[in-house]
Amino acid sequence: MSLRQVLIALGDPLVEVQVAPRGLEGDVLDVVILDPDDTPDVRPGDLGLIVGARGRAASPLVRAAGAGGAVAVAVKVDTPSPVLRQAAADAGVALLAVRPEVRWEHLEALARGVVHNARVTADAGVGEVLGDLFGLAQTIASLTGGIVSIEDTASRVLAYSRSTDEVDELRRLSILGRQGPEPYLKMLREWGVYQRLRSGEEVVRIDERPELGIRRRIAVGIHAGTQPLGTIWVQEGGTPLTEQAERALLGAARVTALHLVQQREPAAAFRENLLASLLDGRMDAEAIAEQIGADPDKPAAVVVFALRGQEHADRTEHELRRAEMTSLISVHAASYRRSALVSQQSGRTYALLTDLPPKAPLLTLTKEIVAAARKHMGLRVQGAIGSTVPTVNEVMISRAEADRVLDAMSRDLDADVATLEDVRSRVLISETLALLAEHPRIRDPRLARLDGELARSLLAYLDEFGDVKSAAAKLHVHPNTLRYRVRRAAEVGGFDLDDPLLRLFAQLQLRLG
Repeated sequence: MSLRQVLIALGDPLVEVQVAPRGLEGDVLDVVILDPDDTPDVRPGDLGLIVGARGRAASPLVRAAGAGGAVAVAVKVDTPSPVLRQAAADAGVALLAVRPEVRWEHLEALARGVVHNARVTADAGVGEVLGDLFGLAQTIASLTGGIVSIEDTASRVLAYSRSTDEVDELRRLSILGRQGPEPYLKMLREWGVYQRLRSGEEVVRIDERPELGIRRRIAVGIHAGTQPLGTIWVQEGGTPLTEQAERALLGAARVTALHLVQQREPAAAFRENLLASLLDGRMDAEAIAEQIGADPDKPAAVVVFALRGQEHADRTEHELRRAEMTSLISVHAASYRRSALVSQQSGRTYALLTDLPPKAPLLTLTKEIVAAARKHMGLRVQGAIGSTVPTVNEVMISRAEADRVLDAMSRDLDADVATLEDVRSRVLISETLALLAEHPRIRDPRLARLDGELARSLLAYLDEFGDVKSAAAKLHVHPNTLRYRVRRAAEVGGFDLDDPLLRLFAQLQLRLG
């Protein structure tokens, strides 16, 4: 993870960049504590937290960190220090100013969490890539319209969303690593809020307390089976929290549980690769069903998504967008089916949904995901739905069908969501055109002689079954103009349009252009 991405995750109110002589693109590999009383042990890629020295007094450690190859150092600064800034610039290391009220142990835990998530995701390679915990918090904020904090069972903040809305005192103190107002925390205990959050999957509503400066909230517990892992808190921002926000929060808790389990026990990361293993044929479908708690003898389906309109984005931005999209898909899929698996593969994101009821609303779910991606993230996403198969053993049939539909959508189908039944003819034509494109020897060279205008005119004429008036209207030209172009096309190509086989093949080949 680059220093820029770490800073985006942490953001205000914890750190602020003072100087970055080598930019912010260097990779952060580890987080280390630097103490003035110890010999600095710094390695390339380290983010050093200078504890025990403030302002210009930290200059020697800043220079030592730069000499050791550190990417950045964080120092508590009461007032701006030109001496400290110059020391960082001379050492070639980024200087991060830490607010005086921030607790070091809290900042260290957050920074390590960001870097650890990035490392685990990179080590996984393929699989259920959900992005880092901060990215997931931002996704939850987009879906709920609120301001999100993710905490562990000790009420320590693990990640939080960025926000332009006004945050209340509880949120501000929590991010700084300090406890909220004791009268408010006492009320939460008396109301049994913590008990409800620990005991099961229930979205808990907490009323605002204006006298304490506390806004309205909703919260949900994060669980692995019966074991509580933490809580997601959503503070109401500029818009009211709705029932839709509560549904999204339930799915978010299930996805967040995967992150927290993965952090607690790296061996549990294998679950991320379950769907990828199934799609690659590396693992038996029934074994995967057992791992995710699904009934292998019940219906299942695969839905595949692709991100569009990012062709000109640089690689980092594109991957960031794909991770955001996958987080969103994971939240929606988990809210619909607890056993849902999501995986990225070959530039696409696959969702496996099991234990499906008769007439499962997959079309509605897919449309919701696509609409949410557009509304909350400004992303153009296409989704293709494979048919529902009787058992998990047959999901490769559903996957293949979904891929066929998405292939057609990427080539010549301007639709956001589709099934094979919706677009079967378009899919078959699209696949036939793909074969023609791969085998130039089976094309008619006479049609290749036509320029763009003649080719478009002839195709419109054939598409309208020779109805000149309709074809001319489609091209916005006069019917006599179209008649001339059709005659001219036959002359240039040297073919007879009275031949039905010629017309059939011409209509197909001209679509390649």
